[in-house]
Amino acid sequence: MSDAPRKPDWNPRNEAVLKNQIPAYDAMRAQCPVAWSDFQHWTLFRHDDVMRVLKDHQTFSSAVSSHLSVPNGMDPPEHTPYRQVIEPYFSQQAMSEFEPTCRNIARNLVNSLPDGQPFDVVEKFSRAFALQIQCAFMGWPDSLHEPLREWVLKNHRATLARDRQAMAEVAREFDGYIHDLLETRRQAGAKAPRDVTTSLMEEIVNGHAMTDEELTSLLRNWTVGELSTISSSVSILLSYLAEHPDLKQSLANDTVALPDAIDEILRMDAPLMSNRRITTRDVEVGGRSIPAGEKITILWASANRDEKVFGDPDAFCPQRNRDQNLLYGAGIHVCPGAPLARMELRVLMEEFLFAVDTLEPAPEGQPERAIFPTGGFSYLPTIIGKR
Repeated sequence: MSDAPRKPDWNPRNEAVLKNQIPAYDAMRAQCPVAWSDFQHWTLFRHDDVMRVLKDHQTFSSAVSSHLSVPNGMDPPEHTPYRQVIEPYFSQQAMSEFEPTCRNIARNLVNSLPDGQPFDVVEKFSRAFALQIQCAFMGWPDSLHEPLREWVLKNHRATLARDRQAMAEVAREFDGYIHDLLETRRQAGAKAPRDVTTSLMEEIVNGHAMTDEELTSLLRNWTVGELSTISSSVSILLSYLAEHPDLKQSLANDTVALPDAIDEILRMDAPLMSNRRITTRDVEVGGRSIPAGEKITILWASANRDEKVFGDPDAFCPQRNRDQNLLYGAGIHVCPGAPLARMELRVLMEEFLFAVDTLEPAPEGQPERAIFPTGGFSYLPTIIGKR
């Protein structure tokens, strides 16, 4: 990064921004679409600029972290063999096989929700679903639900505070969970459970099985992505449907429309705020000169609301906006787990809409938005009436 002092264009950690991120990003997209700050470095707010970065991995590298990041923090050709190993785990067949387990988890959770009594969607529903579904998909024991819940919260706090010591401690804690899971399977030998984690241990990449460091990095990336974004997505969906009862009823009557509707709601209100890149050469973006070696924040929460692409960003138009929606990214790093996330959210919402007649904000208590780098809500008091 250049040694020359820079005047920040904005402060992404300003209290007003953190409390209500989406409107703040809308304003920045209009005022300063390529902005510098000490916290996010270069932030890109426009759809076109973000697409340019996603398509040019030679100029905008994913190798941002000093730590191994499989495969998110890799560029081709290093990235390619890991990606080829991962993709079959999210095939149509794999999703069909996992769907009954997902539906059972979703149905039990919906049935456990209080009828006619206020509850917090985040604590009682969205976070619980994310934890249970991730452990079930990976073949992890239920005893990990609570430790992982605490771990996600600690990881979020450390990331927001940019506390490197705390982040390192959180990473070591997760590494310990993974070490135990791997060691249990090694000791079991041929009797190890035939689940996703065991299968990954047997995968061959570049002529050899993945090292524990590679497996831990891969599983950490999967877990962080799944637990935070699925939980955020569920809270966003229920908040939106509570505010739009006609749409809720329409989707209850026609669940075929659910997949597109879910993607569109999450376009408007992002569950995942951003990703990062680093420049490999001097480059100009949006009229700003960015030197080589500079970190860039791709702000999905803004790009997916760009008026030049979507018109009114709050207009619900699933079919019109489908092809430009960056909910799961684009390019070589498009989210490999998108089929899993889409299936999980669809099944959960099918079960919810089947069982729930009325959905509205609880009369007491105000919703609280999540704070960067998380989207959605940290607290969402809601009341439902079951059929």
